[in-house]
Amino acid sequence: MANQGAKKRKEENSRRLKNLLRFIIFSNVFYLVVRAGIFHSTFKWKHWVGFMLTFFAYVIPYQQLAMMAKPTYSESGELEDGGFDLTTDGVCGYLHDVIYITGFVQLTTIISEKFWYIYLVIPAFAAYKLLGFVRGFMSLGSKGPEEDEKSRKKTEKMERKASRPKFARTRN
Repeated sequence: MANQGAKKRKEENSRRLKNLLRFIIFSNVFYLVVRAGIFHSTFKWKHWVGFMLTFFAYVIPYQQLAMMAKPTYSESGELEDGGFDLTTDGVCGYLHDVIYITGFVQLTTIISEKFWYIYLVIPAFAAYKLLGFVRGFMSLGSKGPEEDEKSRKKTEKMERKASRPKFARTRN
């Protein structure tokens, strides 16, 4: 019963990676069959470039996820850690998003090449997150908002009250 959580996480990660791989293979095969097979007369060199771009946009995040989900074993071969939990937000979520956006772009470019513009969502979101990160550092040195007259007077009164000497009453 030891390491049940690690075993569970390992199984969940392997199941998730298998599903992602199935999605990637289906998207690539469907694109090649429909775009290069059925619409072969309109399949140009730029479509091959687009296919290779989407292929690498699948491979790089998938490899990163596979490395994160890799379990670790002890010297005796016993499972120590089931790998990083791929269901968490953060980097894992972003890598999943890149894979799903790539699949959407690849399949919809069969209909129209204007769907390539959807790829701009990825750098736009990264810029949005980076801007929030930088803005957090820039606000460290600034003071808070200006106090209005009422809150300023209240603060001064509290400071005066705190600075008064306190006397203890004693019985004579």
